[in-house]
Amino acid sequence: MSTTSDASPDGAPAADSPDEKPTSDQSRPPSATPVNGRTRSGWWPLLTRLHFYAGILVAPFLLVAALTGLAYTAVPQLDQLVYNQELRVEEVGGTPKPLTEQIAAAREAHPEGSIMSVVPPEAADHTTKVVLSVPELAEQDRQRTVYVDPYTAEVRGALTTWFGSTPLATWLDDLHRNLHLGETGRLYSELAASWLWVLVLGGLLLWFGRRRSYAGGAKRNTLLPERGARGVRRSRSLHAVTGVWISVGLLVLSATGLTWSAYAGERFTELRTSLSAYAPELDTTASAEGSSGHDHSGGPGAGGDAADGGLPEGLSIDRILEKARAAGLDGPVELSVPADEKSTWTVAQTDGLWPVRMDQAAVDPHSGEITSRVDWADHPVLAKLSSLGVRAHMGTLFGLANQIVLAVIALGLSVGIVLGYRMWWQRRPTRGDRSALVGRAPARGTWRHLPRPALAVAVPLVVAVGWAFPLLGWSLLAFLVLDGVLALVHRRRTAGPAASA
Repeated sequence: MSTTSDASPDGAPAADSPDEKPTSDQSRPPSATPVNGRTRSGWWPLLTRLHFYAGILVAPFLLVAALTGLAYTAVPQLDQLVYNQELRVEEVGGTPKPLTEQIAAAREAHPEGSIMSVVPPEAADHTTKVVLSVPELAEQDRQRTVYVDPYTAEVRGALTTWFGSTPLATWLDDLHRNLHLGETGRLYSELAASWLWVLVLGGLLLWFGRRRSYAGGAKRNTLLPERGARGVRRSRSLHAVTGVWISVGLLVLSATGLTWSAYAGERFTELRTSLSAYAPELDTTASAEGSSGHDHSGGPGAGGDAADGGLPEGLSIDRILEKARAAGLDGPVELSVPADEKSTWTVAQTDGLWPVRMDQAAVDPHSGEITSRVDWADHPVLAKLSSLGVRAHMGTLFGLANQIVLAVIALGLSVGIVLGYRMWWQRRPTRGDRSALVGRAPARGTWRHLPRPALAVAVPLVVAVGWAFPLLGWSLLAFLVLDGVLALVHRRRTAGPAASA
C-alpha cells in the first residue's frame, strides 16, 4: 500500500528515474472512454493524489502508532519479567488457603481503602489479587492491588493498577493511545486510525487496479516482490507487497481502534444504542427473601471482623465462589464485593482467550442463591464483535499467536511507511536545473476528469464518511482549504510573469 506516490501529474508513473521507462500502458490509463470531456479513468489520478497526500501527512502518526503498538504487544512477557515477585509464587505446593484467610492477610498489610474485588489464581503458580479502592487513587481511576501467595497467605507486594493492568502495562497503553498527553493526545491515534483504512483500501485499488503498470503485468509480482527490479520500482514492489500481506490486519486494527476513540467512538456508541447492541446488564439487587433477618451494617470494607479482612456480612467469599462454580462459572473469575447492603456479589468469568468464557452471575450474599445471570451467548452479535475486536487489538484473544501477528503487522506497517518515503525521494528530478529533494506531487484538479454522475454519488458519500469519522472529515477539509490556497498563490505567481511578457 503506497504511503507515497511515484506518479506523474496524469496519474501514470513518471520517468525521471533511469531505472524505469514509460510504456503505453503507463502513459495511458485503462478504460479512458470520454464522457462529455470526462473519463472513467479519472479515478486513477484522483486516487493517486489522495493516497499520496494522505500518506505524506498521516504516515508520521501511523509510524508512531505502529512503534508504540509494537512495544505494547510484549506486555505479558514484560509483566512477568518486571513483576515476577508480585505475580508468581516462590513454590507451588499443598492446598491453597481459604480466600478469607488470604484477604485477611492482605488487609492486615494494607488496611487503607475498601475491598473492591478479589481475583483467585488463574494458574497453580499465580498469586491471588485483592483489589482495593483507595480514595486518592480512585480520583485517578486507579486501584491498589495486593498480591498474596495462596499457599502461605504471604503478601508478595502491592501495585497501583488500572483495571487489572500493571503500572508498566498502563504506561505502555497510555503511550500507544495518547502519548501521555491526555485527551488531547488521543487525537493522534484517532487521526491515524481514521486514515489507515483509507490508505489501505486506496493502496489495494491502485496496486491491483493498475497491475499491468505497477507490477509489470505478472500476477506473481502482485503478491511477491518483483524479481530483478531496481530503484523506485523495487521500492514500490516491496512497499505494495508488504501492504497487501498485512492489509486485512491493518483494516481490523483501524476498525477496532476507532470503536473506543473519542469522536468516531462516539458515533459507534450512537450506532450501538440505536441497535440495542449492548450486552445485557446483570441485575445485582439482592432478593428480599435471601436478605431478611441478617445484619448488613458492615458494608464492603467497613464491616465484618479482622478474620475475614473486613468483608461484608453473610456467606464467606469461599462459599460465594463455590456457589458460582456450581452454577457453571469455571476458569478464571473475579469476585466483586456487594456495592451496599441491598446488592449481591458479582462473579464474572475473565477468560479472554479464545474460545472466551465471560459469563456473569449475581450471588445473594446470605442465601448463596444465583439471583441473576448473563451468559456470553446472550450478548448481541455487535457487542460480541466489539469485545472480541478489542481483545484482538490488545493481543490477548489468541495468546502468543495474537502477539506475534500484531508484531508482524506493526513491523510491516513501519517498513511500508519508510519505503513510501523512500519512493518519494527516489522519484526526485536529478537532471541539471530540475534537481529537487523529493519527487513531484500528483497534479491538482483531477476531480474535473470524473463523470458528473460519479461526482454526484461521491460527494454525499464523502460527507457521510466525514460525519462518521470526524477527524478524517475535518483533516480532509483542512487539506482541501490549504490546497486551494496554495493553488491560488501559484496562479498569481504564474500570472504575474505572463502579464509582464
